[in-house]
Amino acid sequence: MNNLSHRKILLIICGGISAYKSLELIRLLKKKNAKIKVILTKSAKKFVTPLSVASLSQEKVYDDLFNAENEAEMDHISLSRWADVILVAPVTANTISKLSAGSSDDLASTVILASDKDIFLTPAMNVRMWEHPSTKQNLNKLKSYGYKIIGPEIGDMACGEFGEGKMTEPKDIFKIIETYFGEFKKNQKLKALVTAGPTNEYIDPVRFITNKSSGKQGYALARSLANRGFQTTLISGPTNLQIDDNINLIKVETADEMFKATQKNLPADVAIFSAAVADFKVKKEKKEKIKKYDYLHLELEKNIDILNYVSKHNSLRPKLVIGFAAETNDIQENAQKKLIEKSCDWIIANDVSNDSIGFDSNFNEVSIFYKDKKIKNEKLTIKKKSEISEEIIDRVIEQLN
Repeated sequence: MNNLSHRKILLIICGGISAYKSLELIRLLKKKNAKIKVILTKSAKKFVTPLSVASLSQEKVYDDLFNAENEAEMDHISLSRWADVILVAPVTANTISKLSAGSSDDLASTVILASDKDIFLTPAMNVRMWEHPSTKQNLNKLKSYGYKIIGPEIGDMACGEFGEGKMTEPKDIFKIIETYFGEFKKNQKLKALVTAGPTNEYIDPVRFITNKSSGKQGYALARSLANRGFQTTLISGPTNLQIDDNINLIKVETADEMFKATQKNLPADVAIFSAAVADFKVKKEKKEKIKKYDYLHLELEKNIDILNYVSKHNSLRPKLVIGFAAETNDIQENAQKKLIEKSCDWIIANDVSNDSIGFDSNFNEVSIFYKDKKIKNEKLTIKKKSEISEEIIDRVIEQLN
Protein backbone atom coordinates (compact mmCIF):
# COMPACT_ATOMS: atom_id res chain seq x y z
CA MET A 1 0.00 0.00 0.00
CA ASN A 2 1.41 3.38 -1.05
CA ASN A 3 0.39 6.03 1.48
CA LEU A 4 2.31 8.80 -0.30
CA SER A 5 0.88 8.55 -3.81
CA HIS A 6 -0.34 11.99 -4.97
CA ARG A 7 0.20 13.46 -1.49
CA LYS A 8 1.26 17.10 -1.72
CA ILE A 9 4.35 17.87 0.35
CA LEU A 10 5.82 21.35 0.62
CA LEU A 11 9.50 20.97 1.50
CA ILE A 12 11.32 23.99 2.92
CA ILE A 13 15.13 23.77 2.88
CA CYS A 14 17.01 26.12 5.21
CA GLY A 15 20.71 27.02 5.11
CA GLY A 16 23.06 24.50 6.68
CA ILE A 17 25.52 21.82 5.62
CA SER A 18 22.74 19.21 6.07
CA ALA A 19 20.78 20.81 3.22
CA TYR A 20 22.36 18.34 0.79
CA LYS A 21 20.46 15.50 2.54
CA SER A 22 17.18 17.03 1.45
CA LEU A 23 18.01 16.10 -2.16
CA GLU A 24 17.92 12.43 -1.16
CA LEU A 25 14.67 13.05 0.72
CA ILE A 26 13.09 14.51 -2.44
CA ARG A 27 14.23 11.44 -4.39
CA LEU A 28 12.67 9.03 -1.86
CA LEU A 29 9.37 10.92 -1.82
CA LYS A 30 9.19 11.19 -5.61
CA LYS A 31 9.85 7.45 -5.88
CA LYS A 32 6.55 6.93 -4.03
CA ASN A 33 4.75 9.29 -6.44
CA ALA A 34 4.40 12.16 -3.95
CA LYS A 35 4.01 15.67 -5.32
CA ILE A 36 6.82 17.92 -4.08
CA LYS A 37 7.16 21.68 -4.16
CA VAL A 38 10.26 23.24 -2.64
CA ILE A 39 11.12 26.58 -1.07
CA LEU A 40 14.81 27.40 -0.73
CA THR A 41 15.78 30.07 1.79
CA LYS A 42 18.42 32.59 0.76
CA SER A 43 21.14 30.81 2.76
CA ALA A 44 20.02 27.35 1.54
CA LYS A 45 21.06 28.35 -1.99
CA LYS A 46 24.65 28.50 -0.72
CA PHE A 47 24.50 24.73 -0.13
CA VAL A 48 22.14 23.36 -2.83
CA THR A 49 21.23 24.89 -6.16
CA PRO A 50 17.72 25.62 -7.45
CA LEU A 51 18.61 23.62 -10.57
CA SER A 52 19.39 20.42 -8.64
CA VAL A 53 16.17 20.78 -6.59
CA ALA A 54 14.06 21.46 -9.69
CA SER A 55 15.59 18.46 -11.50
CA LEU A 56 14.65 16.10 -8.66
CA SER A 57 11.25 17.56 -7.74
CA GLN A 58 10.25 18.24 -11.38
CA GLU A 59 8.62 21.42 -10.12
CA LYS A 60 9.41 25.11 -10.06
CA VAL A 61 11.55 26.14 -7.06
CA TYR A 62 10.35 29.06 -4.91
CA ASP A 63 12.90 31.25 -3.19
CA ASP A 64 11.98 34.94 -2.94
CA LEU A 65 8.99 36.47 -1.19
CA PHE A 66 9.44 39.76 -3.01
CA ASN A 67 9.43 38.38 -6.54
CA ALA A 68 6.74 40.51 -8.22
CA GLU A 69 5.86 37.81 -10.75
CA ASN A 70 5.34 35.15 -8.08
CA GLU A 71 3.57 37.34 -5.55
CA ALA A 72 1.01 38.42 -8.13
CA GLU A 73 -0.30 34.91 -7.48
CA MET A 74 0.11 35.30 -3.68
CA ASP A 75 2.58 32.43 -3.39
CA HIS A 76 2.77 32.60 0.40
CA ILE A 77 -0.96 31.85 0.59
CA SER A 78 -1.37 29.52 -2.38
CA LEU A 79 1.57 27.32 -1.36
CA SER A 80 0.34 26.97 2.23
CA ARG A 81 -3.12 25.97 0.97
CA TRP A 82 -1.76 23.63 -1.73
CA ALA A 83 0.19 21.44 0.67
CA ASP A 84 -1.16 18.45 2.59
CA VAL A 85 1.78 18.86 4.95
CA ILE A 86 4.80 21.15 5.33
CA LEU A 87 8.22 19.65 6.04
CA VAL A 88 11.19 21.87 6.97
CA ALA A 89 14.44 19.93 6.54
CA PRO A 90 16.85 21.03 7.73
CA VAL A 91 15.56 23.73 10.05
CA THR A 92 18.25 25.93 11.58
CA ALA A 93 18.44 27.54 15.02
CA ASN A 94 17.83 30.88 13.31
CA THR A 95 14.59 29.71 11.65
CA ILE A 96 13.43 28.08 14.90
CA SER A 97 13.98 31.42 16.64
CA LYS A 98 12.09 33.33 13.93
CA LEU A 99 9.11 30.98 14.00
CA SER A 100 8.87 31.04 17.80
CA ALA A 101 8.74 34.84 17.66
CA GLY A 102 6.14 34.86 14.87
CA SER A 103 8.53 36.59 12.49
CA SER A 104 7.88 36.38 8.74
CA ASP A 105 10.57 38.16 6.74
CA ASP A 106 10.93 35.72 3.83
CA LEU A 107 8.79 33.31 1.80
CA ALA A 108 9.57 30.27 3.98
CA SER A 109 8.57 31.83 7.30
CA THR A 110 5.55 33.59 5.74
CA VAL A 111 4.22 30.34 4.27
CA ILE A 112 4.62 28.56 7.60
CA LEU A 113 2.79 31.30 9.52
CA ALA A 114 0.02 31.39 6.89
CA SER A 115 -0.46 27.62 6.97
CA ASP A 116 -3.34 25.67 8.49
CA LYS A 117 -1.62 22.30 7.90
CA ASP A 118 0.60 20.12 10.07
CA ILE A 119 4.22 21.28 10.06
CA PHE A 120 7.22 19.01 10.66
CA LEU A 121 10.54 20.58 11.68
CA THR A 122 13.80 18.62 11.30
CA PRO A 123 16.49 20.47 13.28
CA ALA A 124 20.17 20.38 12.31
CA MET A 125 22.85 22.43 14.10
CA ASN A 126 26.01 22.30 16.17
CA VAL A 127 25.65 20.45 19.49
CA ARG A 128 26.24 23.63 21.53
CA MET A 129 23.57 25.50 19.56
CA TRP A 130 21.16 22.60 20.11
CA GLU A 131 21.83 22.54 23.85
CA HIS A 132 21.55 26.31 24.28
CA PRO A 133 18.63 27.25 26.62
CA SER A 134 17.20 29.68 24.05
CA THR A 135 16.92 26.88 21.45
CA LYS A 136 15.18 24.62 23.97
CA GLN A 137 12.80 27.42 24.98
CA ASN A 138 11.98 28.23 21.36
CA LEU A 139 11.32 24.58 20.53
CA ASN A 140 9.04 24.15 23.54
CA LYS A 141 7.07 27.17 22.36
CA LEU A 142 6.77 25.73 18.85
CA LYS A 143 5.62 22.37 20.25
CA SER A 144 2.89 24.22 22.17
CA TYR A 145 1.79 25.72 18.84
CA GLY A 146 1.40 22.21 17.40
CA TYR A 147 4.65 21.89 15.40
CA LYS A 148 5.96 18.32 15.13
CA ILE A 149 9.70 17.82 15.71
CA ILE A 150 11.79 15.10 14.00
CA GLY A 151 15.17 14.47 15.65
CA PRO A 152 17.89 15.57 15.84
CA GLU A 153 20.23 12.57 16.19
CA ILE A 154 23.51 12.03 18.05
CA GLY A 155 26.61 11.64 15.88
CA ASP A 156 29.61 13.15 14.15
CA MET A 157 29.06 16.63 12.73
CA ALA A 158 30.52 18.47 9.76
CA CYS A 159 32.28 20.85 12.17
CA GLY A 160 34.24 17.92 13.61
CA GLU A 161 32.39 17.76 16.94
CA PHE A 162 30.27 14.89 18.24
CA GLY A 163 26.89 15.13 19.97
CA GLU A 164 23.19 15.79 19.52
CA GLY A 165 22.21 18.10 16.69
CA LYS A 166 22.79 15.95 13.61
CA MET A 167 19.90 16.00 11.11
CA THR A 168 17.81 12.82 11.02
CA GLU A 169 18.66 10.67 8.01
CA PRO A 170 16.41 11.10 4.94
CA LYS A 171 15.22 7.44 5.03
CA ASP A 172 14.01 7.93 8.63
CA ILE A 173 12.29 11.24 7.83
CA PHE A 174 10.67 9.50 4.88
CA LYS A 175 9.33 6.71 7.13
CA ILE A 176 7.84 9.25 9.58
CA ILE A 177 6.04 11.13 6.79
CA GLU A 178 4.85 7.85 5.25
CA THR A 179 3.50 6.71 8.65
CA TYR A 180 1.79 10.09 9.12
CA PHE A 181 -0.13 9.70 5.86
CA GLY A 182 -0.82 6.02 6.61
CA GLU A 183 -2.48 7.00 9.89
CA PHE A 184 -4.37 9.78 8.11
CA LYS A 185 -5.64 7.33 5.46
CA LYS A 186 -6.73 4.84 8.13
CA ASN A 187 -8.51 7.53 10.14
CA GLN A 188 -10.46 8.69 7.07
CA LYS A 189 -12.64 5.61 7.54
CA LEU A 190 -13.59 6.73 11.05
CA LYS A 191 -16.41 9.05 12.08
CA ALA A 192 -16.07 11.45 15.00
CA LEU A 193 -18.73 13.51 16.76
CA VAL A 194 -17.94 16.44 19.06
CA THR A 195 -20.32 18.67 21.01
CA ALA A 196 -19.11 22.07 22.19
CA GLY A 197 -20.17 25.38 23.68
CA PRO A 198 -23.16 26.20 25.90
CA THR A 199 -26.89 25.72 25.34
CA ASN A 200 -29.54 28.41 25.88
CA GLU A 201 -32.86 27.46 27.47
CA TYR A 202 -35.36 30.27 26.96
CA ILE A 203 -37.54 31.71 29.74
CA ASP A 204 -39.19 34.17 27.38
CA PRO A 205 -38.16 35.65 24.01
CA VAL A 206 -35.33 37.74 25.55
CA ARG A 207 -34.11 35.75 28.58
CA PHE A 208 -32.56 32.33 28.91
CA ILE A 209 -30.76 29.95 31.30
CA THR A 210 -27.30 28.85 30.21
CA ASN A 211 -24.04 27.27 31.35
CA LYS A 212 -20.80 29.19 30.93
CA SER A 213 -18.64 27.90 28.07
CA SER A 214 -16.48 29.47 25.35
CA GLY A 215 -16.41 26.28 23.26
CA LYS A 216 -12.65 26.66 22.70
CA GLN A 217 -11.67 23.19 23.91
CA GLY A 218 -14.41 21.45 21.93
CA TYR A 219 -13.54 23.33 18.75
CA ALA A 220 -9.85 22.46 19.24
CA LEU A 221 -10.76 18.79 19.64
CA ALA A 222 -12.83 18.83 16.43
CA ARG A 223 -9.95 20.50 14.59
CA SER A 224 -7.44 17.92 15.87
CA LEU A 225 -9.69 15.04 14.80
CA ALA A 226 -10.24 16.49 11.31
CA ASN A 227 -6.53 17.22 10.87
CA ARG A 228 -5.80 13.57 11.68
CA GLY A 229 -8.20 12.37 8.98
CA PHE A 230 -11.44 11.70 10.90
CA GLN A 231 -14.78 12.51 9.26
CA THR A 232 -15.68 15.06 11.90
CA THR A 233 -19.02 16.57 12.87
CA LEU A 234 -19.09 19.41 15.39
CA ILE A 235 -22.42 20.18 17.06
CA SER A 236 -22.02 23.59 18.64
CA GLY A 237 -24.10 25.75 20.90
CA PRO A 238 -23.82 29.57 20.54
CA THR A 239 -20.17 30.71 20.28
CA ASN A 240 -18.16 33.35 18.42
CA LEU A 241 -15.63 30.80 17.14
CA GLN A 242 -14.74 29.92 13.55
CA ILE A 243 -14.07 26.38 12.34
CA ASP A 244 -12.29 24.86 9.35
CA ASP A 245 -14.11 23.91 6.14
CA ASN A 246 -13.18 20.22 6.53
CA ILE A 247 -15.47 19.96 9.59
CA ASN A 248 -19.22 19.47 9.36
CA LEU A 249 -20.51 22.24 11.67
CA ILE A 250 -24.08 22.01 12.99
CA LYS A 251 -25.21 25.06 14.97
CA VAL A 252 -27.82 24.57 17.68
CA GLU A 253 -29.11 26.62 20.59
CA THR A 254 -31.05 24.44 23.03
CA ALA A 255 -30.30 21.10 24.66
CA ASP A 256 -33.18 19.49 22.75
CA GLU A 257 -31.72 20.71 19.46
CA MET A 258 -28.27 19.38 20.45
CA PHE A 259 -29.78 16.02 21.40
CA LYS A 260 -31.67 15.66 18.10
CA ALA A 261 -28.57 16.65 16.11
CA THR A 262 -26.54 14.08 18.06
CA GLN A 263 -29.07 11.32 17.33
CA LYS A 264 -29.13 12.25 13.65
CA ASN A 265 -25.33 12.04 13.37
CA LEU A 266 -24.90 8.65 15.02
CA PRO A 267 -23.47 6.05 14.63
CA ALA A 268 -19.90 7.26 15.04
CA ASP A 269 -16.64 5.61 16.07
CA VAL A 270 -15.87 8.20 18.74
CA ALA A 271 -18.09 10.80 20.42
CA ILE A 272 -16.66 13.53 22.63
CA PHE A 273 -19.23 15.45 24.67
CA SER A 274 -17.46 18.65 25.71
CA ALA A 275 -20.54 20.92 25.51
CA ALA A 276 -21.77 22.62 28.69
CA VAL A 277 -25.39 21.58 28.30
CA ALA A 278 -27.78 23.41 30.63
CA ASP A 279 -29.06 20.93 33.22
CA PHE A 280 -32.51 22.52 33.43
CA LYS A 281 -35.02 24.21 31.17
CA VAL A 282 -38.19 26.16 31.93
CA LYS A 283 -41.21 23.88 32.00
CA LYS A 284 -43.32 26.39 30.13
CA GLU A 285 -41.58 29.05 28.04
CA LYS A 286 -43.43 32.37 27.90
CA LYS A 287 -44.24 33.56 24.38
CA GLU A 288 -44.16 37.22 25.44
CA LYS A 289 -41.55 39.09 27.42
CA ILE A 290 -42.11 38.80 31.17
CA LYS A 291 -42.44 42.21 32.80
CA LYS A 292 -40.09 43.17 35.59
CA TYR A 293 -41.32 42.08 39.02
CA ASP A 294 -39.74 42.03 42.47
CA TYR A 295 -40.00 38.26 42.45
CA LEU A 296 -40.22 35.72 39.66
CA HIS A 297 -41.13 32.08 40.18
CA LEU A 298 -39.83 29.69 37.52
CA GLU A 299 -40.80 26.05 37.30
CA LEU A 300 -37.87 24.06 35.89
CA GLU A 301 -37.51 20.55 34.61
CA LYS A 302 -34.44 18.49 33.79
CA ASN A 303 -33.00 18.48 30.30
CA ILE A 304 -32.17 15.14 28.72
CA ASP A 305 -28.66 13.99 29.62
CA ILE A 306 -27.14 13.50 26.16
CA LEU A 307 -23.94 11.81 27.39
CA ASN A 308 -25.89 9.40 29.58
CA TYR A 309 -28.37 8.59 26.79
CA VAL A 310 -25.71 7.83 24.17
CA SER A 311 -23.57 5.78 26.59
CA LYS A 312 -26.47 3.54 27.59
CA HIS A 313 -28.09 2.92 24.17
CA ASN A 314 -26.26 0.02 22.57
CA SER A 315 -27.80 0.56 19.14
CA LEU A 316 -26.34 4.08 18.96
CA ARG A 317 -23.29 3.78 21.19
CA PRO A 318 -19.95 4.71 19.59
CA LYS A 319 -16.91 2.52 20.21
CA LEU A 320 -15.49 5.26 22.41
CA VAL A 321 -17.63 7.68 24.43
CA ILE A 322 -15.89 10.55 26.21
CA GLY A 323 -17.51 13.03 28.58
CA PHE A 324 -16.21 16.27 30.09
CA ALA A 325 -16.58 17.39 33.68
CA ALA A 326 -16.07 21.04 34.61
CA GLU A 327 -15.48 20.98 38.37
CA THR A 328 -14.64 23.51 41.08
CA ASN A 329 -13.79 21.06 43.89
CA ASP A 330 -13.21 17.36 44.65
CA ILE A 331 -12.28 16.82 41.00
CA GLN A 332 -11.14 13.20 41.27
CA GLU A 333 -14.13 12.09 43.35
CA ASN A 334 -16.67 13.87 41.15
CA ALA A 335 -15.09 12.69 37.89
CA GLN A 336 -14.94 9.04 38.97
CA LYS A 337 -18.57 9.23 40.13
CA LYS A 338 -19.61 10.68 36.76
CA LEU A 339 -17.64 7.99 34.92
CA ILE A 340 -19.70 5.28 36.65
CA GLU A 341 -23.07 7.05 36.53
CA LYS A 342 -22.86 7.98 32.85
CA SER A 343 -21.45 4.60 31.72
CA CYS A 344 -18.95 6.34 29.44
CA ASP A 345 -15.42 5.17 28.66
CA TRP A 346 -13.50 8.29 29.71
CA ILE A 347 -14.20 11.42 31.70
CA ILE A 348 -11.95 14.42 31.09
CA ALA A 349 -12.11 16.77 34.09
CA ASN A 350 -10.76 20.26 34.60
CA ASP A 351 -10.79 22.80 37.42
CA VAL A 352 -12.83 25.79 36.19
CA SER A 353 -12.24 27.68 39.44
CA ASN A 354 -8.72 28.40 38.16
CA ASP A 355 -8.95 31.53 35.99
CA SER A 356 -5.74 30.74 34.09
CA ILE A 357 -7.31 27.57 32.66
CA GLY A 358 -10.97 28.52 32.93
CA PHE A 359 -13.72 28.91 30.36
CA ASP A 360 -12.38 31.83 28.31
CA SER A 361 -8.69 30.96 28.59
CA ASN A 362 -6.66 29.60 25.67
CA PHE A 363 -4.97 27.23 28.13
CA ASN A 364 -6.20 24.17 29.96
CA GLU A 365 -5.09 21.48 32.38
CA VAL A 366 -7.08 18.27 32.50
CA SER A 367 -7.18 14.86 34.10
CA ILE A 368 -8.40 11.86 32.10
CA PHE A 369 -10.23 9.15 34.04
CA TYR A 370 -10.48 5.75 32.32
CA LYS A 371 -13.03 3.00 32.87
CA ASP A 372 -11.18 -0.03 31.50
CA LYS A 373 -7.46 0.67 31.72
CA LYS A 374 -4.73 -0.42 34.11
CA ILE A 375 -3.84 3.25 34.55
CA LYS A 376 -7.05 4.66 36.01
CA ASN A 377 -6.22 8.32 35.43
CA GLU A 378 -3.53 10.64 34.11
CA LYS A 379 -2.97 14.38 34.15
CA LEU A 380 -2.17 16.59 31.17
CA THR A 381 -0.44 19.62 32.67
CA ILE A 382 -1.18 23.19 31.65
CA LYS A 383 -0.80 23.80 27.92
CA LYS A 384 -2.62 25.55 25.09
CA LYS A 385 -6.02 24.02 24.45
CA SER A 386 -4.84 23.11 20.94
CA GLU A 387 -1.97 21.08 22.42
CA ILE A 388 -4.23 19.46 25.02
CA SER A 389 -6.47 18.42 22.12
CA GLU A 390 -3.58 16.83 20.24
CA GLU A 391 -2.62 14.80 23.31
CA ILE A 392 -6.22 13.66 23.82
CA ILE A 393 -6.61 12.64 20.17
CA ASP A 394 -3.29 10.73 20.33
CA ARG A 395 -4.91 8.63 23.06
CA VAL A 396 -8.18 8.31 21.11
CA ILE A 397 -6.33 6.91 18.09
CA GLU A 398 -4.31 4.57 20.28
CA GLN A 399 -7.48 3.14 21.86
CA LEU A 400 -9.42 2.83 18.59
CA ASN A 401 -6.51 0.93 17.08
